[in-house]
Amino acid sequence: MVGETAKVLSLQDASRGPMRKGTEMPFINVKVIEGVFDAAQKRKIVERLTDAMVAIEGENMRSVTWCVVEEVRSGDWGIGGQPLTTTDVKNLAAGQAAAR
Repeated sequence: MVGETAKVLSLQDASRGPMRKGTEMPFINVKVIEGVFDAAQKRKIVERLTDAMVAIEGENMRSVTWCVVEEVRSGDWGIGGQPLTTTDVKNLAAGQAAAR
């Protein structure tokens, strides 16, 4: 559902009051393995992905663009039939092979 428009059935935004049924907004869902990104990096992911969506849809969509960064437990993510751990991802980021 990355970058897709989500249909909101009934939500309350404290700053603007209730949103109308059927309001459409961009919803970006990013899944990462836990412990790979710190809080500042996750904030940067949210900011930059929101900026990318606004570049496509226009500045008026910024306030209704949702971005969720979800952490998946280390080892619960698999690629090619092999579980991927936090250590594997950190090794790959450092230019090393994933531990197997």
